[in-house]
Amino acid sequence: MTDVRITHIGGPTTLIEVEGWRLLTDPTFDPPGRRYSFGWGSASTKVVGPAEPAADLPPVDAVLLTHDHHADNLDDAGRALLPGVGAVVTTVAGARRLGGSAVGLSPWSVHSLAKPGLPTLEITATPCRHGPPLSRPITGEVTGFALRWPGQQHGALWISGDTVLYSGVREVASRVNVGTMLLHLGAVQFNVTGPLRYTMSGPEGVELCELLRPHTVIPVHYEGWSHFTQGRDTIEKAFAAAPPDVRDSLTWLTLGAPKTLAV
Repeated sequence: MTDVRITHIGGPTTLIEVEGWRLLTDPTFDPPGRRYSFGWGSASTKVVGPAEPAADLPPVDAVLLTHDHHADNLDDAGRALLPGVGAVVTTVAGARRLGGSAVGLSPWSVHSLAKPGLPTLEITATPCRHGPPLSRPITGEVTGFALRWPGQQHGALWISGDTVLYSGVREVASRVNVGTMLLHLGAVQFNVTGPLRYTMSGPEGVELCELLRPHTVIPVHYEGWSHFTQGRDTIEKAFAAAPPDVRDSLTWLTLGAPKTLAV
């Protein structure tokens, strides 16, 4: 059995420390108050800043970037970090835009991180759709990541990425034994597109967990921006009505406070 230490810095940004590796997800370190355009008339304001500044981060071995083209997943301060990290793993389209040594993964492709003296980390890209049917040409490519390494007791660590609940995400249940998941929620909506949603709601997160049956579920990316329509209270209500094992899997992280979990 191995342990992982996870620090939720804010939004989708977490620092994952395991077996000597330091991984950073979706780096967002800009201060609050700015309004960002997401294209096609959509925009959002950042209302909460990071729990710790980028300057206080330890050296990072790799950034796991679900997508590079929305500022709530990669902002200016986060982008400035990328040249100084060991590796950037993202979507195929994102790797083309970022250039350099960025690695682009298509759904279900695998990339391994290796370093002398450390266990090899296997990264599998998982499907995402960041909006309703037929929206991918507008919302762009997004990916999730399933992380495996020797000694996991409960299963892979899965980062869902920004996605709605659809067949591609459900496929994870049949292809990955998920033990710990960082679940992107928040039920994103924009005035310009009315009732259409671009990430999962609390009840949809529960539905997915009923398929996966993970040991630990950590909600992320449900707060800190004006385009979220569901926060912690809605998520807690949805999980309270779930089957006992799903209900008990829900784990909240205090922003900026590292938490060690058995994986």
